[in-house]
Amino acid sequence: MKLTKFSRNALVAAAALGLTLTACTTGGTTDTPSSDAGGAAPAASGGDHSIVIVPKDATNPWFVRMEVGVKKFAEETGVNAYQKGPAETDATQQAQVIQDLISQGVSAIGVVPVDPGVLEPVLKEAMDAGIVVVTHEGASQENTMYDIEAFNNSAYGAFIMDNLAKAMGEEGVYTTMVGHVTNASHNEWADGGVEHAKKTYPKMTLLEANPRVESNDDGESAYQAAKELLKTYPELKGIMGTSSFDAPGVARAIEELGLTGKVFTAGTGMPAANAEILKKDLVSALTLWDPADAGYAMASLANKILNGEEIKDGINLGVPGYENMKFAEGSTKVLEGNGWITINKDNVDSFGF
Repeated sequence: MKLTKFSRNALVAAAALGLTLTACTTGGTTDTPSSDAGGAAPAASGGDHSIVIVPKDATNPWFVRMEVGVKKFAEETGVNAYQKGPAETDATQQAQVIQDLISQGVSAIGVVPVDPGVLEPVLKEAMDAGIVVVTHEGASQENTMYDIEAFNNSAYGAFIMDNLAKAMGEEGVYTTMVGHVTNASHNEWADGGVEHAKKTYPKMTLLEANPRVESNDDGESAYQAAKELLKTYPELKGIMGTSSFDAPGVARAIEELGLTGKVFTAGTGMPAANAEILKKDLVSALTLWDPADAGYAMASLANKILNGEEIKDGINLGVPGYENMKFAEGSTKVLEGNGWITINKDNVDSFGF
């Protein structure tokens, strides 16, 4: 059933009231536990709510970084917010973590879904139990009150293109690379980049003979594909990547073929893993969103719902890139920010992940 804005807000307020009356929490200092998959949740001790963020797994550096933001939210607000994830990226294990949290009677759960379809039943169970549910990178999730996206996909693609255009001197032939041609987000980023280039960089031209290359989300595959491209199309000056493996793989090909300073790439990538290629100027800039900010924003949104606040366009979740969240076009559930960041040789060592 699709809820009207009025009925949805009424449901949120009712859930928040019910949770406030039944929450088994006490005041005091926040005790933020480890994100280890095992162990019982601590007794709530920082405010009236217990908010738990459930990442895809507890050990991946991306989600270790996310926990930094969750802990920061807990420290700043006194709310009992913490992170608890499965030992590995597995949808069944993630569902079990959520099931355990339902049994413990937590107030709110924020999830980065491994597989939205697998989680639908357990998230429905959580909501039926009066638990507030929010997601991140789960725009297709049905059983969630709201989903947070760090950005609009087309706008993020334009942001990547701006970085590539700057490196190329805003002229020359370029192409795009995606992890898989079936990956919706990657293709939306690439399409957004191409459309932005058409409007903004008239001296840049898409390689019509091969406008989209697949890297299979693999660094070796990206490297091999880039080598083949650069040998086949000597006029090629830029490759826009989307997968976190694309730009590093392309950079390796550029260096091996002696094309540093002549061919350029930009795309998404983790700072620590790509520090060397940035410092060697094989890649001028990478783009990303900080998972710590996403973790903070999820906890903040859940807390606002629990407190009965209206969730509307312009909502401020208290962290850069998430201060003016807007509903995605045609959606009353998906909130988009502008939480992207640029990583270059000057700041790559400052992120801590």
